[in-house]
Amino acid sequence: MVTNRPDINQVLSQMREMKAQVQSPDLSMPNISKIGGEKDGGTAIERPDFAEMLKTAVDNVNELQKNASNLAQAYERGDQGVDLPQVMIGLQKSSVSFEAMTQVRNKLVDAYEKIMNMPI
Repeated sequence: MVTNRPDINQVLSQMREMKAQVQSPDLSMPNISKIGGEKDGGTAIERPDFAEMLKTAVDNVNELQKNASNLAQAYERGDQGVDLPQVMIGLQKSSVSFEAMTQVRNKLVDAYEKIMNMPI
């Protein structure tokens, strides 16, 4: 019998939670910058700190890669409780998250290059 195997419903539930968090960010986060304010007659708009969000995303990708590597090594050693589907899911999560982070980086570099090439 396979143990410690992620349930597909649990994985889907986690994906839905992450999607909901991305679509409606929690404005009570500690690293939030305010744009506008009482002084200029506008209302203050709270936005999460971009650098902190990017650092968190990179840290999450790094953590997924470490976990996938640890799972693969445990499977290669023959540890009990680590099965091949669990290892493959971990490796795929790691791969997909790294690919997404690479795409974000490419978009940021592209945007930076466009801004730098703007006429003054």
